[in-house]
Amino acid sequence: MKKDITFTMIKPDAVKKGYIGGILNKINQAGFKILSMKLTFLSQDEAKEFYSIHCERPFFNDLISYMTSGPIVAAILEKNNAVEEFRKLIGSTNPEEAAEGTIRKIYAESISANAIHGSDSDENAIIESNFHFDENEIYDY
Repeated sequence: MKKDITFTMIKPDAVKKGYIGGILNKINQAGFKILSMKLTFLSQDEAKEFYSIHCERPFFNDLISYMTSGPIVAAILEKNNAVEEFRKLIGSTNPEEAAEGTIRKIYAESISANAIHGSDSDENAIIESNFHFDENEIYDY
């Protein structure tokens, strides 16, 4: 049976500000099941690989510096229609445009320091999950 999953990262700005608990609470309240989660650091090389799609963009170096500036919380989440439901929960990349009650509206400080990442497709959810977790780190309970 195929799992309906998405991948998320609580980004360094949100970790630094102590928002992990609040963000995880919103995720739990929205009905997501956490299949795997860890607090970790991205190396420069890992961040460059993960965000390689943006390598030609003018903000790439700033993005890499930001994502390696502190710890992140990486997690694999499960729910029906996981990617779409999670994108709704986190809100617009620009917190000023995010809907009331969304994670970014509550916890993000700017477009570049937007508190949380969420996969943008089912395919990327699998790629991103596999990037951060080995198969033996994913639990089904």
